[in-house]
Amino acid sequence: MIFFHLADLHIGKSLHHYNLLEDQRYVLAQVVREIRRVRPAALLLAGDIYDKSVPSAEAVRVFSEFLDDCLEAYSELKILVISGNHDSGDRLDFAAEILARQHLYIAGNTLKKVVIEDEYGPVNFYLSPFFKPAYLRKRMEKPELSSYDEAMKLLLEQAAINDQERNVLLAHQFFVNGKHLPEMSDSEIITVGGLDQIDIAPLRRFAYVALGHLHKPQRVGEEYIRYSGSPLKYSVSEADHQKSLSVISLAEPGEKAQIEEVALPARREVMKKRGTLSELLTTATPSERQAYISLTMTDEKEMINPKGQLESVYERILELRLDNINVRARIKELDEATTVATPLAVFGEFYQEMSGRELSLEEEQIMTDIINQAGEEDVCDH
Repeated sequence: MIFFHLADLHIGKSLHHYNLLEDQRYVLAQVVREIRRVRPAALLLAGDIYDKSVPSAEAVRVFSEFLDDCLEAYSELKILVISGNHDSGDRLDFAAEILARQHLYIAGNTLKKVVIEDEYGPVNFYLSPFFKPAYLRKRMEKPELSSYDEAMKLLLEQAAINDQERNVLLAHQFFVNGKHLPEMSDSEIITVGGLDQIDIAPLRRFAYVALGHLHKPQRVGEEYIRYSGSPLKYSVSEADHQKSLSVISLAEPGEKAQIEEVALPARREVMKKRGTLSELLTTATPSERQAYISLTMTDEKEMINPKGQLESVYERILELRLDNINVRARIKELDEATTVATPLAVFGEFYQEMSGRELSLEEEQIMTDIINQAGEEDVCDH
């Protein structure tokens, strides 16, 4: 069986003030062409379909057109979708039962199982949408549930997975391999203290794990436990990423998946470039002129209207930076003078200023519990 793995479409997202819908249409059209060429059994979309929980009408239209094009390219295709932390699970779940009759399976809030047969028998796809422990505590009536790690273990235990068959998991969470963290970009934020981390140990029972949440294509511990990454670059920190579509091949039971990455060229690249103002003005390539670009000037002397001069050459400047001896010296001074206070310390200073006394040990413990609870229940914006 061959299936595709894609995640973090973030349809409707803007890069700084630039609307990316046409760029998203361009890259999604490449996925449709691959579906027409390969004719995979399924397309797995592992969360963050939209960039906002209430997407614009145009963003919804782009996704709807993409689904129509996929099924037109190959009518036997099954499309499996889970919600991510940017999505509204309730909105994605709308008409899910009706859509399932059209080979579109959506898990917005609860774990679902979809079975697809091939010559070796069934492949069980488990669709696990993004969750927070607080949500699962209430739904599963498990008041003792306190961490993302425990919640994932419980979720898989209740799924009653048959390890004698081939099983595939779709999930949208922050997975780690022991103490080894995956690579992240500026467009992703983890919770304070790593509260959202989930160890991959319970995932090793699967033939393949299709992850969403992080924007760089990468494995987590094992080749078959993978983030597909986003199909487009959504921050300057992703400029060096190689965006791709993951093509997965599953053979007979007992064998792990084989993975191939198919490149997804962008309509316009996200780039970084540095040099003196003169160098930036005279060495721009055609692709750099068209790109979403971050420019760093290295001049030591004062410049006259550098922004205006550069805008006459580069059409889509994301940011202008200055990096010279004076700037580096100033940054060093600020770094040495800056101390990062914990939330508890900040509250303690505020409390002392307002009440005229320090927090007692009992009050410190109460605030620590409140801060930890707030951190756990925060939505992670990746």
